Amino acid sequence: MQQYLVLCQRIIDQGVWIENVRTGKKCLTVVNADLCYDVGNNQFPIITTRKSFWKAAIAELLGYLRGYDNAADFRELGTKSWDANANQNEDWLSNPARQGDDDMGRVYGVQGRRWQKPDGSTLDQLRKIFHNLNQGIDDRGEILTFYNPGEFELGCLRPCMHTHTFSLLGDVLYLTSYQRSCDVPLGLNFNQIQVFTLLALMAQITGKTPGIAYHKIVNAHIYEDQLELMRNVQLKRDPFDPPQLHINPDIKSLEDIETWVSLEDFTVEGYQHHEPIVYPFSV
Repeated sequence: MQQYLVLCQRIIDQGVWIENVRTGKKCLTVVNADLCYDVGNNQFPIITTRKSFWKAAIAELLGYLRGYDNAADFRELGTKSWDANANQNEDWLSNPARQGDDDMGRVYGVQGRRWQKPDGSTLDQLRKIFHNLNQGIDDRGEILTFYNPGEFELGCLRPCMHTHTFSLLGDVLYLTSYQRSCDVPLGLNFNQIQVFTLLALMAQITGKTPGIAYHKIVNAHIYEDQLELMRNVQLKRDPFDPPQLHINPDIKSLEDIETWVSLEDFTVEGYQHHEPIVYPFSV
């Protein structure tokens, strides 16, 4: 929590105003932010200076791991986070690749589970990683990437959190996640919950001990219509101690995640928080 607040203050103190073409808004921006989360000691990195709807973040992660490409499937899991980009993004609405309402195209989990190869077949990146880690193998290429420039026009949004690299040292599993762009007031809490949960889940289903999750952000920003709430409300509040995330121990394989796992299999213990803050969302 403290490193989140430090980053927010850094953006306010050192950020440069940059015009964002996609949204038509200005962003107060810094380059390069490094965060880390102690998954091994279960220090869940959830925001406490406002209420965080952590279930939606985990639901979104589950959708990625299943390779979903439709906002309706994400809603069924428990999150509406893809409704706007699938159905309100004007560029995507006029894109001939769009397959009707709620279609997201070839984004995020689609690339992770069904990367298109030149011969027309697909590559399941996540299954390869699961198999290797389950066997105690780290080939220094245990990489899950959603970033496919050749298919950007086939999806409603380029991935922001785009690459996850797993590293195995003995029986301890680490994760390094890379993010090209981050809406800090709104998106970062989702992102850090997902990084933490991804390492916790992958360690559990491969029988490894979770270590540290490293989160690297290139462009961290606060939109102009978010700045006053961040500076005069959220940063005025004192944080609470981090809670703990508990995952159903019956989740033991990638197939479990693909088939029956739901939000009921995740609980957060000891979450204290301040009142919610409704930050504007930019499509």
